[in-house]
Amino acid sequence: VLQSLPNSISHTFLPPVSFSDLPPNSKIETIISLTVLRSLPSLRQKFTTLSATHTLTAVIVDLFGTDAFDVAVEFNVPKYIFYPSSTTALSLFLYLPRLDQEVHCEYRELTEPVQIPGFPMHGKDLLDPVQDRKNDAYKYVLYNTKRYGEADGIIENSFLELEPGPVKELQKEEPGKPKFYPVGPLVKRDVVQTGMNGSECLKWLDDQPHGSVLFVSFGSAGTLSSDQITELALGLEMSEQRFLWVVKSPNDKIANASYFNAETHSDPFDFLPNGFLERTKG
Repeated sequence: VLQSLPNSISHTFLPPVSFSDLPPNSKIETIISLTVLRSLPSLRQKFTTLSATHTLTAVIVDLFGTDAFDVAVEFNVPKYIFYPSSTTALSLFLYLPRLDQEVHCEYRELTEPVQIPGFPMHGKDLLDPVQDRKNDAYKYVLYNTKRYGEADGIIENSFLELEPGPVKELQKEEPGKPKFYPVGPLVKRDVVQTGMNGSECLKWLDDQPHGSVLFVSFGSAGTLSSDQITELALGLEMSEQRFLWVVKSPNDKIANASYFNAETHSDPFDFLPNGFLERTKG
């Protein structure tokens, strides 16, 4: 990633922090949040050094980096969140503090859909980190989402045509709600310039009727178990709908196995149902 940055952008590494006090089964949401919190002294020192020679114009953090807002306030720098996932997921996170107050059971136990602005959803279908409210991962997700309102704006890697309902809802101005900037899709420059890495998919999409293709992706970190991949494949086949599916190797242990390694190392012929590709290609 760093090698792909333009020469005009420099980078720095903060010292690593210790997680020796955490249980071995700590979830990634906990680890990322604590990484930011425990890095604040180093970040503050870096800000001090930079501010001596540069004018600091903005701080941009990711969805679990809101503790860095404290440093931004100290240096009087506007603060923004860059949200690389879907606007639907962002809508859930913005709604989560209210949902946490109004609901006292596990969300998967709800019998009525959760009224997320722009995208109502059944509780059992909410994101994995919010499904166990007793887990530290949920507590850190909730903690960060409660601070989203402190941001001067949220930069989102999505666009109106992809998620019209959630995007329109988040663009509505309301008191205490950060400004919303849908700037997607963000793609690698060489892909745009050369048409490589997926051009065959774009060509196929251009040949399909408008609004007729179902796009299936679980992000850079999300993985499915072998059984889930089989169920999803069969569901897509039985739906008889056009679809574009980003397939990654299954993992039967954790749902975010691709967080530090998004590459698929298995041939999809090995873990998709027999004959699936032949029956669904077109």
